[in-house]
Amino acid sequence: MKRLFQTSILILLFLTIASLTANTHAQEKNRYTSFEEALYAGGQLSGSNGPSNVVWINDGDQYSYTQRNSETGASEIRSYNPATEEDRLIFVNSDFNIPGTNETFQYNSFQWTDDSRFIVFQSNFRPIYRRSGISDYYYYEVESGELNVLVKDAMTAELSPDGSKVGYEREGDLFVYDLNEEKETRLTDSGAENFYNGRFGWVYEEEFGLAQAWSWSHDSKYIAYWQTDERDVELFVSTDYSGTYPEYVEIPYPKVGHDNPKIKIGTVHVESGENNWMGLDLKDGYVPRFYWTSQPGNLAVVWMNRPQNHLQLHFFNASSGNGTLIMEEKNENGWIDVFDFFAGIDHYFFFPEEMEQFFWVSERDGFNHIYRYNYSGEVINQVTDGDWEVTNIHAINPSSEFIYYSSTEESPLERHLYSIKFDGSQKEQHTAEPGNHSISMGDNGLFYIDWYSSKDTPRQIELWSTASELLRKLEDNAAVSKYVENKVYAPKELFSFTTSDGQELDGSIIKPIDFDPNRSYPLLFNIYGGPGAQGVYNSWESSGWTQWLAQEGYVIVNVNNRGSGGYGHNFEKIVYKNLGHWEAHDFAETANYLIDEYDWIDGERVGIRGHSYGGYMSSFAILTHPNIFKVAIVGAPVTDWKLYDTIYTERYMGLLEDNEEGYAQSAVTTHAAKLQGKMFIAHSSMDENVHMQNTMQLVKALTDEGNDADLRIYPPGAHGVAYNQTSYQLLYRTYSEYLDEHLKNAE
Repeated sequence: MKRLFQTSILILLFLTIASLTANTHAQEKNRYTSFEEALYAGGQLSGSNGPSNVVWINDGDQYSYTQRNSETGASEIRSYNPATEEDRLIFVNSDFNIPGTNETFQYNSFQWTDDSRFIVFQSNFRPIYRRSGISDYYYYEVESGELNVLVKDAMTAELSPDGSKVGYEREGDLFVYDLNEEKETRLTDSGAENFYNGRFGWVYEEEFGLAQAWSWSHDSKYIAYWQTDERDVELFVSTDYSGTYPEYVEIPYPKVGHDNPKIKIGTVHVESGENNWMGLDLKDGYVPRFYWTSQPGNLAVVWMNRPQNHLQLHFFNASSGNGTLIMEEKNENGWIDVFDFFAGIDHYFFFPEEMEQFFWVSERDGFNHIYRYNYSGEVINQVTDGDWEVTNIHAINPSSEFIYYSSTEESPLERHLYSIKFDGSQKEQHTAEPGNHSISMGDNGLFYIDWYSSKDTPRQIELWSTASELLRKLEDNAAVSKYVENKVYAPKELFSFTTSDGQELDGSIIKPIDFDPNRSYPLLFNIYGGPGAQGVYNSWESSGWTQWLAQEGYVIVNVNNRGSGGYGHNFEKIVYKNLGHWEAHDFAETANYLIDEYDWIDGERVGIRGHSYGGYMSSFAILTHPNIFKVAIVGAPVTDWKLYDTIYTERYMGLLEDNEEGYAQSAVTTHAAKLQGKMFIAHSSMDENVHMQNTMQLVKALTDEGNDADLRIYPPGAHGVAYNQTSYQLLYRTYSEYLDEHLKNAE
């Protein structure tokens, strides 16, 4: 017994010394000496992203990538063959001048032709909207090493699949240039102000996620295109107030209940110039996608009604415009997605060129899964199933009949790569390490690059074969690990709990540097919360601003609220026609749980910060739960959904005439009388996405109720508010100082 007692004393003494040593070591780590140092620490915390601009070529047998030559500073395009390990230099920008000038050639992005013979460069990009702009285009022939001009001042340009021609849209019309004959041919001639062939207006580009409004057929004989008529769409007007008499920018912007752009789908035969319109009755709906099928001259067109809860797929003959309804889907309790902005997936329909079958990602059984169809519109089989979500399809190989996809099967907080046969057999998981995996893969599915991290591991980048062989470790970010060994670092921790109404939620929490459970800390929610988005993953924390807040003594929290993607239909679609309420409810429930669970969280000092939809939620939460939230940082908020665009809003809220009370109760302005805490609002007068009108109407509503808010306007900024490094630094410094004054140091 005595020996046992002595042993226990020694163990206790050892643990005490170890604890003191650990604390001393933590205290010896370098702290951020200034706000600016912390704010820009994200680069050191994120580390290297490995190969840039990865494009798989030669059907997926090789990939090209860009890198900066450390000695010359030149931008290099290289190709790598995973099977042979050959790394080949393809193009060096410093070897070329802009044709006809003495200026070194620079480019913004590039694309390969299907046969990997040519590279098309986009240069001199001048932005218009989020994804689009005016550019000059050049093409480079890999074999000859020649760089030539394709077209100047075009919105989009693309080489034909056979490499003989280039199509482009310029000033609202489509053209084609024959590379062999060196001849330009005009394909359409009706382009005018706010009337375009092969170009989207603001709302289609922003809310359906595509910048190029036309597509080559597989055989290079046709181009299919959207014709967009915005002449009846009301104009949004903005200015940055510069100069003596400010200049105003006008953008056709359809708001809830108002006229949308009129859309027609056309095809043009490139050789004959014959145009045909597809016989589709739009019925005040949308055409968010079309696809060329494997049958020559056969165009698949996706139609949706205006509320986006009814989808139809039609096949049209490109020459006659005659069509057939192939399949349709309806959702009475929510909306239907055709892409996922947050997951980075542009398409939910897939038409492999080598087979007369197509695949569709649908949540008809309650979770996003893959379904296989024949060209008659009959379901051959459901490929995947389970209480988890398919989040991306990376490759479909008709020869091996394998699909490669990412899903939440392991956890909604992680993404992993799987393969499965077309008939649903032989499912295999390819990624094993815990964390959130992002995949780049060639069409044949033989090789892939895996970018992943976890809460404990900085970003790792690896090249794999789908035969389960690690081919190369491309980046281990050892520099990040060394950085956090010497610098104070507050890691992300994951938690889950069950709300008072029985819903399990996943969250993340970051504790202060030098955390002491005997102290009391302010709690800040840093959220987004919008439909389909997800704020919490098992991933590495790399925000410099978050690290500054942790050093200053804040607890920072996020949560996957109801409405988030990754958890199935019922979890996401519960917010349908009722935006704001369930999200704010879940934020409040999370706050109550943490306050009850941890004595070191001060329930009298709880704040919330968000931008865009997050700005909507931070303002909505402090008004609808004033007993919980004492401070709200509100960036570029929607404050009344009647002020936002048709496609986004009506997708989630339904039509105004069918849901007037829902619109009223989901408006921040409706609840302006309930403000008890402090609210800081930041917005830009040049925000073409969420108009400053939202903020002005909220300020008016608050003023009418005798409530005040602190307001900052950044005139030149767009939706991000800040417009350069100085304004970005000022914005976040102001956020921090506001939190210090009204949350951390509040009495």
